[in-house]
Amino acid sequence: MKGISIIIVTWNALELLKKFLPSVTETDYSDFEIIIADNASDDGSKEWIRSTYPEVKIASFDRNYGYCGGNNRAVPFAEKEILLFLNNDVKVEKDWLHGISSAFEEDHTGAAQPKLRAFREPDYFEYAGAAGGFIDHYGYPFCRGRVFDHVEPDESQYDDPTDIFWATGAALAIRKDLFIQHGGFDEDFEFHMEEIDLCWRLQNQGHKIRYVPDSTVYHLGGGSLPMGSPRKVYYNFRNSLFMLWKNCAEEGLYKKITLRLMLDVVAAWKALLSGKPKEWWAVARAHAYFFSHLSSVHKKRKQLQLKRIHPNNPPTMKAFNLVWQHFVKGVKRFSDLPD
Repeated sequence: MKGISIIIVTWNALELLKKFLPSVTETDYSDFEIIIADNASDDGSKEWIRSTYPEVKIASFDRNYGYCGGNNRAVPFAEKEILLFLNNDVKVEKDWLHGISSAFEEDHTGAAQPKLRAFREPDYFEYAGAAGGFIDHYGYPFCRGRVFDHVEPDESQYDDPTDIFWATGAALAIRKDLFIQHGGFDEDFEFHMEEIDLCWRLQNQGHKIRYVPDSTVYHLGGGSLPMGSPRKVYYNFRNSLFMLWKNCAEEGLYKKITLRLMLDVVAAWKALLSGKPKEWWAVARAHAYFFSHLSSVHKKRKQLQLKRIHPNNPPTMKAFNLVWQHFVKGVKRFSDLPD
Protein backbone atom coordinates (compact mmCIF):
# COMPACT_ATOMS: atom_id res chain seq x y z
CA MET A 1 0.00 0.00 0.00
CA LYS A 2 1.45 3.32 -1.11
CA GLY A 3 1.29 6.48 0.96
CA ILE A 4 -0.62 9.19 -0.92
CA SER A 5 -0.48 12.99 -0.55
CA ILE A 6 -3.66 14.60 -1.91
CA ILE A 7 -2.96 18.17 -3.03
CA ILE A 8 -5.90 20.52 -3.66
CA VAL A 9 -5.23 23.96 -5.13
CA THR A 10 -7.77 26.62 -4.22
CA TRP A 11 -8.33 30.34 -4.47
CA ASN A 12 -11.35 32.03 -2.89
CA ALA A 13 -13.44 28.88 -3.25
CA LEU A 14 -14.90 28.49 0.23
CA GLU A 15 -18.28 27.23 -1.01
CA LEU A 16 -16.64 24.58 -3.21
CA LEU A 17 -14.50 23.42 -0.30
CA LYS A 18 -17.56 23.14 1.93
CA LYS A 19 -19.28 21.06 -0.73
CA PHE A 20 -16.46 18.77 -1.86
CA LEU A 21 -13.76 18.55 0.81
CA PRO A 22 -15.87 16.43 3.23
CA SER A 23 -15.88 13.42 0.89
CA VAL A 24 -12.09 13.61 0.58
CA THR A 25 -11.59 13.71 4.35
CA GLU A 26 -13.87 10.65 4.69
CA THR A 27 -11.69 8.54 2.39
CA ASP A 28 -11.30 4.95 3.59
CA TYR A 29 -7.53 4.48 3.29
CA SER A 30 -4.92 4.07 6.00
CA ASP A 31 -2.02 6.12 4.64
CA PHE A 32 -2.95 9.46 3.13
CA GLU A 33 -2.74 13.15 3.88
CA ILE A 34 -4.56 16.19 2.50
CA ILE A 35 -2.72 19.39 1.62
CA ILE A 36 -4.62 22.53 0.65
CA ALA A 37 -2.48 24.71 -1.63
CA ASP A 38 -3.99 28.11 -0.97
CA ASN A 39 -3.28 30.78 -3.57
CA ALA A 40 -3.71 33.77 -1.22
CA SER A 41 -7.45 33.36 -0.59
CA ASP A 42 -9.16 36.12 1.39
CA ASP A 43 -12.65 34.58 1.66
CA GLY A 44 -12.18 32.77 4.96
CA SER A 45 -11.19 29.45 3.35
CA LYS A 46 -8.13 28.88 5.50
CA GLU A 47 -9.93 29.77 8.73
CA TRP A 48 -12.79 27.40 7.88
CA ILE A 49 -10.39 24.53 7.11
CA ARG A 50 -8.41 25.06 10.32
CA SER A 51 -11.55 25.02 12.46
CA THR A 52 -13.40 22.22 10.63
CA TYR A 53 -10.56 19.91 9.54
CA PRO A 54 -7.52 20.61 11.75
CA GLU A 55 -5.81 17.48 10.38
CA VAL A 56 -5.64 19.02 6.90
CA LYS A 57 -2.36 20.74 6.07
CA ILE A 58 -2.47 24.22 4.55
CA ALA A 59 0.30 25.49 2.28
CA SER A 60 -0.30 29.25 2.12
CA PHE A 61 1.16 31.31 -0.71
CA ASP A 62 1.68 35.05 -1.10
CA ARG A 63 -0.31 35.35 -4.34
CA ASN A 64 -2.36 33.37 -6.84
CA TYR A 65 0.04 31.05 -8.69
CA GLY A 66 -2.74 29.25 -10.58
CA TYR A 67 -3.09 25.50 -11.00
CA CYS A 68 0.47 24.76 -12.14
CA GLY A 69 2.27 27.09 -9.76
CA GLY A 70 0.10 26.25 -6.77
CA ASN A 71 0.59 22.52 -7.21
CA ASN A 72 4.33 22.84 -7.81
CA ARG A 73 4.78 24.91 -4.65
CA ALA A 74 2.74 22.49 -2.54
CA VAL A 75 4.89 19.44 -3.34
CA PRO A 76 7.60 20.24 -0.73
CA PHE A 77 4.86 19.94 1.93
CA ALA A 78 4.03 16.38 0.81
CA GLU A 79 5.42 13.49 2.85
CA LYS A 80 4.07 10.51 0.90
CA GLU A 81 5.39 8.50 -2.04
CA ILE A 82 2.51 9.26 -4.41
CA LEU A 83 1.17 12.73 -5.17
CA LEU A 84 -2.48 13.05 -6.15
CA PHE A 85 -3.47 16.43 -7.59
CA LEU A 86 -7.21 16.82 -7.03
CA ASN A 87 -9.39 19.71 -8.16
CA ASN A 88 -11.39 21.47 -5.45
CA ASP A 89 -14.66 20.62 -7.22
CA VAL A 90 -14.31 16.82 -7.09
CA LYS A 91 -16.36 14.44 -4.94
CA VAL A 92 -14.72 11.07 -4.31
CA GLU A 93 -16.04 7.63 -3.44
CA LYS A 94 -14.99 6.33 -0.05
CA ASP A 95 -12.65 3.59 -1.32
CA TRP A 96 -11.24 5.47 -4.31
CA LEU A 97 -7.57 5.41 -3.26
CA HIS A 98 -7.23 1.61 -3.13
CA GLY A 99 -7.29 1.18 -6.91
CA ILE A 100 -4.97 4.14 -7.42
CA SER A 101 -2.45 2.69 -4.98
CA SER A 102 -2.59 -0.73 -6.67
CA ALA A 103 -1.74 0.82 -10.05
CA PHE A 104 1.63 1.93 -8.68
CA GLU A 105 2.62 -1.59 -7.66
CA GLU A 106 3.72 -1.91 -11.30
CA ASP A 107 7.20 -0.37 -11.51
CA HIS A 108 6.68 1.18 -14.95
CA THR A 109 3.59 3.12 -13.87
CA GLY A 110 4.51 6.79 -13.66
CA ALA A 111 1.05 8.32 -13.37
CA ALA A 112 -2.59 7.24 -13.18
CA GLN A 113 -6.13 8.53 -13.06
CA PRO A 114 -9.47 7.24 -11.72
CA LYS A 115 -12.72 7.07 -13.67
CA LEU A 116 -14.05 10.63 -13.97
CA ARG A 117 -17.83 11.00 -13.95
CA ALA A 118 -19.88 14.19 -14.12
CA PHE A 119 -21.03 15.48 -10.74
CA ARG A 120 -24.24 16.93 -12.19
CA GLU A 121 -24.97 13.87 -14.36
CA PRO A 122 -23.31 10.98 -12.54
CA ASP A 123 -24.35 8.39 -15.13
CA TYR A 124 -22.15 10.20 -17.68
CA PHE A 125 -18.41 10.55 -18.01
CA GLU A 126 -16.98 13.99 -17.37
CA TYR A 127 -15.39 16.05 -20.12
CA ALA A 128 -12.03 16.70 -18.45
CA GLY A 129 -10.83 13.09 -18.32
CA ALA A 130 -13.63 10.52 -18.61
CA ALA A 131 -12.03 7.05 -18.78
CA GLY A 132 -8.53 8.23 -19.68
CA GLY A 133 -7.05 10.63 -22.20
CA PHE A 134 -5.42 10.29 -25.62
CA ILE A 135 -4.20 12.60 -28.38
CA ASP A 136 -4.01 12.19 -32.13
CA HIS A 137 -0.88 12.91 -34.18
CA TYR A 138 -1.77 16.60 -34.38
CA GLY A 139 -2.17 17.15 -30.66
CA TYR A 140 -5.96 17.09 -30.39
CA PRO A 141 -6.94 15.60 -27.02
CA PHE A 142 -9.88 13.28 -26.48
CA CYS A 143 -10.90 10.56 -24.02
CA ARG A 144 -12.36 7.14 -23.73
CA GLY A 145 -15.90 8.38 -23.26
CA ARG A 146 -15.47 11.87 -24.76
CA VAL A 147 -14.72 12.97 -28.33
CA PHE A 148 -14.57 16.76 -28.67
CA ASP A 149 -17.81 17.93 -26.97
CA HIS A 150 -19.67 14.62 -27.21
CA VAL A 151 -19.68 12.87 -23.82
CA GLU A 152 -20.86 9.27 -23.46
CA PRO A 153 -22.87 7.70 -20.64
CA ASP A 154 -20.89 5.28 -18.49
CA GLU A 155 -22.29 1.88 -19.43
CA SER A 156 -19.23 -0.05 -18.18
CA GLN A 157 -17.87 -0.01 -21.74
CA TYR A 158 -14.49 1.27 -20.53
CA ASP A 159 -14.10 -0.72 -17.33
CA ASP A 160 -10.82 -2.34 -18.34
CA PRO A 161 -7.58 -0.96 -16.84
CA THR A 162 -5.35 0.18 -19.68
CA ASP A 163 -2.45 2.37 -20.76
CA ILE A 164 -3.54 5.88 -21.74
CA PHE A 165 -1.71 8.90 -23.13
CA TRP A 166 -2.65 11.37 -20.42
CA ALA A 167 -4.28 11.41 -16.99
CA THR A 168 -6.71 14.17 -16.13
CA GLY A 169 -5.45 17.10 -14.10
CA ALA A 170 -8.71 16.95 -12.13
CA ALA A 171 -7.43 13.80 -10.37
CA LEU A 172 -3.85 13.06 -11.38
CA ALA A 173 -1.76 10.62 -9.37
CA ILE A 174 2.01 10.53 -9.98
CA ARG A 175 5.11 9.25 -8.23
CA LYS A 176 6.60 12.10 -6.21
CA ASP A 177 10.17 11.37 -7.27
CA LEU A 178 9.22 11.43 -10.96
CA PHE A 179 7.26 14.67 -10.59
CA ILE A 180 10.28 16.37 -9.05
CA GLN A 181 12.72 14.77 -11.49
CA HIS A 182 10.70 16.01 -14.47
CA GLY A 183 10.34 19.55 -13.15
CA GLY A 184 6.66 19.34 -12.27
CA PHE A 185 4.02 21.21 -14.24
CA ASP A 186 5.29 23.68 -16.84
CA GLU A 187 4.12 27.00 -15.41
CA ASP A 188 4.33 28.69 -18.82
CA PHE A 189 1.14 26.78 -19.69
CA GLU A 190 -0.82 28.63 -16.96
CA PHE A 191 -4.08 26.76 -17.67
CA HIS A 192 -4.94 23.65 -19.70
CA MET A 193 -2.83 20.90 -21.31
CA GLU A 194 -0.22 21.00 -18.53
CA GLU A 195 -1.12 17.47 -17.46
CA ILE A 196 -0.88 16.20 -21.05
CA ASP A 197 2.53 17.82 -21.39
CA LEU A 198 3.71 16.19 -18.15
CA CYS A 199 2.39 12.75 -19.13
CA TRP A 200 4.08 13.02 -22.53
CA ARG A 201 7.39 13.82 -20.87
CA LEU A 202 7.01 10.78 -18.62
CA GLN A 203 6.29 8.48 -21.56
CA ASN A 204 9.28 9.78 -23.51
CA GLN A 205 11.39 8.39 -20.69
CA GLY A 206 9.71 5.00 -20.61
CA HIS A 207 7.01 5.45 -17.96
CA LYS A 208 3.38 4.36 -18.39
CA ILE A 209 0.19 6.29 -17.69
CA ARG A 210 -2.62 4.09 -16.38
CA TYR A 211 -6.40 4.29 -16.21
CA VAL A 212 -7.91 2.82 -13.02
CA PRO A 213 -11.60 1.94 -13.56
CA ASP A 214 -12.24 0.64 -10.04
CA SER A 215 -11.60 4.10 -8.62
CA THR A 216 -14.35 6.66 -9.28
CA VAL A 217 -14.62 10.40 -8.66
CA TYR A 218 -17.22 13.00 -9.68
CA HIS A 219 -16.08 16.30 -11.19
CA LEU A 220 -18.19 19.46 -11.28
CA GLY A 221 -15.98 21.16 -13.90
CA GLY A 222 -15.93 24.62 -15.46
CA GLY A 223 -14.86 26.36 -12.29
CA SER A 224 -11.77 28.19 -13.55
CA LEU A 225 -12.63 28.70 -17.24
CA PRO A 226 -16.17 27.92 -18.46
CA MET A 227 -16.75 25.88 -21.63
CA GLY A 228 -16.76 28.11 -24.71
CA SER A 229 -14.91 30.91 -22.96
CA PRO A 230 -12.62 32.76 -25.44
CA ARG A 231 -9.90 32.62 -22.78
CA LYS A 232 -10.29 28.83 -22.61
CA VAL A 233 -10.11 28.64 -26.42
CA TYR A 234 -6.93 30.72 -26.35
CA TYR A 235 -5.15 28.51 -23.82
CA ASN A 236 -6.26 25.28 -25.49
CA PHE A 237 -4.95 26.28 -28.92
CA ARG A 238 -1.78 27.95 -27.63
CA ASN A 239 -0.81 25.17 -25.23
CA SER A 240 -1.47 22.42 -27.79
CA LEU A 241 1.18 24.00 -29.98
CA PHE A 242 3.57 24.39 -27.04
CA MET A 243 3.06 20.74 -26.12
CA LEU A 244 3.60 19.46 -29.67
CA TRP A 245 6.77 21.47 -30.20
CA LYS A 246 8.25 20.48 -26.83
CA ASN A 247 7.61 16.75 -26.92
CA CYS A 248 6.95 15.43 -30.42
CA ALA A 249 9.48 13.08 -32.01
CA GLU A 250 11.78 14.66 -34.58
CA GLU A 251 10.42 12.64 -37.49
CA GLY A 252 7.42 14.39 -39.00
CA LEU A 253 7.43 17.29 -36.51
CA TYR A 254 7.26 20.09 -39.08
CA LYS A 255 4.56 18.34 -41.08
CA LYS A 256 2.46 17.84 -37.95
CA ILE A 257 2.87 21.45 -36.82
CA THR A 258 2.05 22.80 -40.29
CA LEU A 259 -1.11 20.74 -40.62
CA ARG A 260 -2.13 21.57 -37.06
CA LEU A 261 -1.78 25.30 -37.78
CA MET A 262 -3.89 24.90 -40.92
CA LEU A 263 -6.60 23.03 -38.99
CA ASP A 264 -6.56 25.77 -36.36
CA VAL A 265 -7.14 28.40 -39.05
CA VAL A 266 -10.11 26.42 -40.37
CA ALA A 267 -11.52 26.23 -36.83
CA ALA A 268 -11.02 29.97 -36.36
CA TRP A 269 -12.87 30.88 -39.57
CA LYS A 270 -15.63 28.41 -38.73
CA ALA A 271 -16.07 30.23 -35.42
CA LEU A 272 -16.14 33.62 -37.14
CA LEU A 273 -18.73 32.50 -39.71
CA SER A 274 -20.79 31.05 -36.85
CA GLY A 275 -20.99 34.45 -35.20
CA LYS A 276 -18.23 33.91 -32.65
CA PRO A 277 -15.64 36.60 -33.43
CA LYS A 278 -14.09 36.36 -29.96
CA GLU A 279 -13.18 32.71 -30.59
CA TRP A 280 -11.62 33.68 -33.94
CA TRP A 281 -9.55 36.31 -32.17
CA ALA A 282 -8.57 33.83 -29.43
CA VAL A 283 -7.08 31.44 -32.01
CA ALA A 284 -5.27 34.31 -33.75
CA ARG A 285 -3.80 35.43 -30.42
CA ALA A 286 -2.78 31.85 -29.59
CA HIS A 287 -0.84 31.55 -32.86
CA ALA A 288 0.78 34.96 -32.41
CA TYR A 289 1.91 34.05 -28.90
CA PHE A 290 3.24 30.68 -30.04
CA PHE A 291 5.41 32.18 -32.78
CA SER A 292 6.63 35.06 -30.60
CA HIS A 293 7.74 32.59 -27.91
CA LEU A 294 8.95 29.80 -30.18
CA SER A 295 12.62 30.31 -29.30
CA SER A 296 12.01 29.75 -25.58
CA VAL A 297 9.82 26.70 -26.27
CA HIS A 298 12.52 25.33 -28.57
CA LYS A 299 15.09 25.60 -25.77
CA LYS A 300 12.88 23.36 -23.66
CA ARG A 301 12.52 20.97 -26.58
CA LYS A 302 16.29 20.64 -26.99
CA GLN A 303 16.72 19.78 -23.32
CA LEU A 304 13.86 17.25 -23.35
CA GLN A 305 15.00 15.54 -26.55
CA LEU A 306 18.39 14.84 -24.96
CA LYS A 307 16.65 12.96 -22.13
CA ARG A 308 14.16 10.90 -24.11
CA ILE A 309 14.68 7.14 -24.25
CA HIS A 310 12.42 6.39 -27.20
CA PRO A 311 13.03 8.22 -30.52
CA ASN A 312 9.42 7.67 -31.61
CA ASN A 313 6.20 9.06 -30.18
CA PRO A 314 4.52 6.97 -27.46
CA PRO A 315 2.42 4.03 -28.73
CA THR A 316 -0.58 5.56 -26.95
CA MET A 317 -0.59 8.44 -29.47
CA LYS A 318 -3.27 7.67 -32.06
CA ALA A 319 -2.28 7.73 -35.75
CA PHE A 320 -5.57 9.07 -37.13
CA ASN A 321 -6.77 12.67 -37.59
CA LEU A 322 -9.44 13.28 -34.95
CA VAL A 323 -10.85 16.32 -36.77
CA TRP A 324 -11.49 14.19 -39.88
CA GLN A 325 -12.96 11.33 -37.86
CA HIS A 326 -15.37 13.52 -35.90
CA PHE A 327 -16.35 16.43 -38.14
CA VAL A 328 -16.24 14.67 -41.52
CA LYS A 329 -17.02 11.04 -40.73
CA GLY A 330 -19.32 11.83 -37.80
CA VAL A 331 -17.66 9.58 -35.21
CA LYS A 332 -18.82 10.52 -31.71
CA ARG A 333 -17.86 7.54 -29.56
CA PHE A 334 -14.33 6.53 -28.65
CA SER A 335 -15.08 2.88 -29.39
CA ASP A 336 -15.95 3.78 -33.01
CA LEU A 337 -12.57 5.41 -33.69
CA PRO A 338 -9.85 3.47 -35.55
CA ASP A 339 -7.37 1.53 -33.43
